[in-house]
Amino acid sequence: MGYGTLRYNVAETGVARIELDRPETRNALSDAVLDDLLGALGDARDDDAVRCVVIASTHPTTFSAGGDLTEFAAPAPLVLKYQGLDRFPRLFRLLGELGKPSICAAGGHVLAGALGLALACDLVVASEEATFGTPEIHVGLFPFMVSALAYRNLPRKKVNELMLLGERIDAAEALRLGLVNKVVPAAELDAAVDDWAGRLASKSPVLLRLGKDAMYRQMDLGFAEALDLLQHSLSLAFATEDIQEGVRAFFEKREATWTGR
Repeated sequence: MGYGTLRYNVAETGVARIELDRPETRNALSDAVLDDLLGALGDARDDDAVRCVVIASTHPTTFSAGGDLTEFAAPAPLVLKYQGLDRFPRLFRLLGELGKPSICAAGGHVLAGALGLALACDLVVASEEATFGTPEIHVGLFPFMVSALAYRNLPRKKVNELMLLGERIDAAEALRLGLVNKVVPAAELDAAVDDWAGRLASKSPVLLRLGKDAMYRQMDLGFAEALDLLQHSLSLAFATEDIQEGVRAFFEKREATWTGR
């Protein structure tokens, strides 16, 4: 289906590419954009042909400037604003429960709520020109939703610094902190993302689903509970056809043919 605020395309390789496409607002995450993101990710989740999801931007310098300030300041009953705020939690949970790996292609500034979007993805590849930050405090806001992901991905004191001072960090510092996985020159960003997306799309879809689900679900469990969950996941993996095919292909020195079962 078509989307008004983003581009959605599925390549023959099984890579679904979602590109934020509201350059006039620097891809501000309005309710319409968030609804389109939720819809596109839902389509990717439910499409068996999709093996990997890439979230990118059509803007030359900005991935996304974060939440739409015009909507934040708009007069509306508090109960309606509260109901509308569930979009960010739904988006972050959907990326975690997608069942398919996701890559954020950070080709420019990744700010405020967009930092949460990037952190919710499994992998982040950034341009050398990208910057990252939560500048909400400068306009009388605070990155409440983003903090749930920031504290699970970054050192606590650094998160405090980013949120309380509202300053940005460059791509090199983001790499050092583990916020991004890889930094490349701007001209090489698409190729680097395509390389990783293609490699992910070539893996067993059923094992990636089991693995990603286990990664997401064990994250906040206690040690013993996490081991129980992972033992269960490993048992399910042993029951798949793909694990049998993968082992056979390894010993026969050939590429595996995945059935997704």
